[in-house]
Formats: sequence, C-alpha cells, structure tokens
Amino acid sequence: MPSEPDLSARGLRLPRVARRAQLLQAAHDVFVANGYHAAAMDEIADRAGVSKPVLYQHFPGKLDLYLALLDHSGEVLLRRLHEALSSTEDNKERVTATMNAYFEFVDDPAETYRLLFESDLTNESAVRDRLDRLNSACADEIAKIIAEDTGLPVEESTLLAIGLVGVAQVSARYWLDSRGSIPRNAAADLVATLSWRGIGGFPKRGDS
Repeated sequence: MPSEPDLSARGLRLPRVARRAQLLQAAHDVFVANGYHAAAMDEIADRAGVSKPVLYQHFPGKLDLYLALLDHSGEVLLRRLHEALSSTEDNKERVTATMNAYFEFVDDPAETYRLLFESDLTNESAVRDRLDRLNSACADEIAKIIAEDTGLPVEESTLLAIGLVGVAQVSARYWLDSRGSIPRNAAADLVATLSWRGIGGFPKRGDS
C-alpha cells in the first residue's frame, strides 16, 4: 500500500508524486472494500478529495488505476519476502522468516493481500499476467537459494519454490479466515516446521 497521504487535505495542490500516492491510497481502500467490479471512480475521487478530471489525469481508467495498485502491492510483498530471505544465512530460519512474512502480510489491517490473493478480476489478462509474474518473482527469490544450496537444476528448484509459496499463501489465508485461537507467530512457525521437514530433506551441496 502507498505511504499514508493526508486525505483530509482536500483541494490542496500537491506535487505529482504526492497526488499519485494519495489517489492510490484512496483506490486501495475502495478496491479492498468493494472489489474491482463494485468500485466506482466517483467514490475513489471523492475519497481522495479530488475531482474526477484530476483522477483521470493520473489514471486514464479504472483498470489502469487497479493495475498500478497491483504493481505497488506486489512490490510490497516482494520487499517483505526479500527481507525475510536476507535476514539470516540459516536455511531453517529462512523458511520460518518466509512463512512469517506471508502471515504478517495477510494480517495487516490494510488487507492489501485481498488485491493480490483474492482479486475478482483474474479473468482480465493484464491482471492475470501481473499476479502470475508476482508468484513467479516470489518463487524465483526462493529458488535461487534452493539451487545454490542443493545444486538442483533451476527447473526443479523453481518447482519446490512454487510449492513453498503456495503453502505460505494458502495456509496464511486459511489462518486469517478461520479466526481460530492459534496466535499468528505460532501458526507461521507450525507451517514453517512442516515446510522445513520437506525442503530440509534435500541435502546441501557438498554434503556426503
């Protein structure tokens, strides 16, 4: 999600970058609450405190605005994943950090995960392409480490990485939707243990 702009500053002239962030923030709130199809540009403009012509100066249409928001939201998830993978040299701890990154992402009150994991516009090719590229980019981050540590070919490493990404996404969303009694960190650690017992079975390069 964009950094929080001051949506109360209605009518003020803002630098282009600041105005764009303001519009993306307003769009984020409306799209998360209503989904793509039920969201209206009038509502987004009103929430941002601008006229529709101002909104259209920055984004020619609703789809353009939605795609820009997907791009930004995907960058947020990728950054969190990269930080998790870079936080330690220990692979078991990397798995735990990765799972925690996904659980934290879905547990964010901003609910940005709904745009990436529960989009109601996946039949639109431009949206599907972005979501597929995001999943591939997340898997690539993990696959590089698997390939380096195990010596497995890129294709096999990527398949394993895709599996880990799928486990992280599905389990985190289930945990959030089920609203059970398991604390977030405990839930992430539980899934990390399951994942590590699988991926940890592949010997590291150079091990006998």
